[in-house]
Amino acid sequence: MPIIYEHPLSPYAQKVKISLREKGVDFEARLPSGIGTGDTPDDFMKGNPRGEVPFLRDGDTTIFDSTIILEYIEDRWPSPAMLPGPPAERARVRLIEDVMDCHYEPINWGLGEINHFKRATGDLKVQIEKRAGEQIAGLHRWLERELGERDWFNGEAFGWGDLSVIPYVNGSLGFGFAPEEGSALAAWHSRAMARESVSKTAQESIDSVKGMQDVSGAVEAGLFKREYRDHRLEWMIKSGGLDVVLKGLEKDNIRFTPDFS
Repeated sequence: MPIIYEHPLSPYAQKVKISLREKGVDFEARLPSGIGTGDTPDDFMKGNPRGEVPFLRDGDTTIFDSTIILEYIEDRWPSPAMLPGPPAERARVRLIEDVMDCHYEPINWGLGEINHFKRATGDLKVQIEKRAGEQIAGLHRWLERELGERDWFNGEAFGWGDLSVIPYVNGSLGFGFAPEEGSALAAWHSRAMARESVSKTAQESIDSVKGMQDVSGAVEAGLFKREYRDHRLEWMIKSGGLDVVLKGLEKDNIRFTPDFS
């Protein structure tokens, strides 16, 4: 049985779990002990030099990076296919995934920094949240155009394009930024959430949020080290959060991934 090291709030991990569930593949999900502290066990770090989730261990095979994991899953368990057939369509849904991972993810991550970890308060919080809302609305308009007249981003059936979008739309929905009521994106969201693979994965994320209530206290106590991927750092600075970054450099011992030392 493959093992997925994950955190339920990670949209990257959610993509992988949805794909496995769509294919009917049983897996064990593990939350690495010490995640967020910079002190994680060897079984998680071995073969995973970036120390990130999701991380797949399938027998002797170890893979990090959610996109590469999805590609492995598609090769390892090809039915039902998550990628469409025509090359142009396969490229289209991969581009959707790239936009979600590189442009949508840092917005939701920044909102989590502010609301769960209390990295910014007062006027700065309002400013960053306003910018986040504007960008999410723009991404939703872009997604509407990509969806077009289709029922699914993948085309006729749920697949790679859809499982790449749903974790991010759900993430911003949790912060009060929902698809416009009555829109094609809102209708797509309802269809996606009706799928067991999606609803189960989303519920795991919702349950995890309940455990985030006291996380800001753990931050103040120095129990968490924040990690910046390059697109997160860029978004926070461009959205007015330079002071958030500088404060973290002084106080939180920020870790910049990857670390191959």
